[in-house]
Amino acid sequence: MSGLVTGDAVVLGLRPARLPSRALAILLDLVVYGTGFMIISVALVFATADLDDAAQAAVTVASLLLVLVGVPIALETLTHGRSLGKLACGLRVVREDGGPIRFRHALVRGALGVVELLMTFGTVACVASLVSERGRRLGDVFAGTLVVRERVPGARVMPVPPPPPWLAGRFTALDLSAVPEGLWLAIRQYLTRMNQLDPHTGAAMAARLADDVVARTGTPPPAGVPAAAFLMAVVHERQTRDAARAFAATGPVGSYPSGAGVPVVAVPPVVAPPVVAPPVAPPGRGSGFAPPG
Repeated sequence: MSGLVTGDAVVLGLRPARLPSRALAILLDLVVYGTGFMIISVALVFATADLDDAAQAAVTVASLLLVLVGVPIALETLTHGRSLGKLACGLRVVREDGGPIRFRHALVRGALGVVELLMTFGTVACVASLVSERGRRLGDVFAGTLVVRERVPGARVMPVPPPPPWLAGRFTALDLSAVPEGLWLAIRQYLTRMNQLDPHTGAAMAARLADDVVARTGTPPPAGVPAAAFLMAVVHERQTRDAARAFAATGPVGSYPSGAGVPVVAVPPVVAPPVVAPPVAPPGRGSGFAPPG
């Protein structure tokens, strides 16, 4: 798994592409571009029949550079890093921070690709990809880009860890309607990967995400609650509400259509244990949440 981290310090689930898949994508691109160049060359033969040999050679070289250099640069710029070969192999060129590439990134990659791929028949690119830890060629190093795999084998979705028992039912009155989906996704990504992070970095990320939730809900941070535990409880509360809405839309559990002849079994209510608040810890510096234990 890649170590890419966004500006919000959220680890991205991207996998760098290795040499075999990248070589296959480049080979497919060269086949397509070579076929296009042959078609253009045949058209230019008839279009430049009245020109002298020098002019015909200049037109041929210009068309070669246009097809093998200009078209890949324009295609990667317009598609944000997906050429025809990369599209077929499920690859994409992204910035080192995981964002989409722009024209300057595609220009640097295309310019150095002339030396790496065309003039040396891919030898320099192969050596650089084998030496690089993330399989980058020189064009990627100078452009600040990385080729990643978009289609990866399905991985098991890690569940969000449950909140501490003493937080059960504490945030039932919290208004979560103003929390955007992007923030929920960032919280889920953090909670499922919190054990893989450095403790200091993880605590800072949890405090920042918890402060964002507090700012969206307009409720002051709970005293004595660590930020990570607060995030667990809030996510658990949202999942509980989503499940309640889903069951309400499909009808109460145990109900059947009239005339079905199936008895309804009443389920006795479950009495929740009393909530015991933990000892209040002093708030952390710069945040209203308690430091992690």
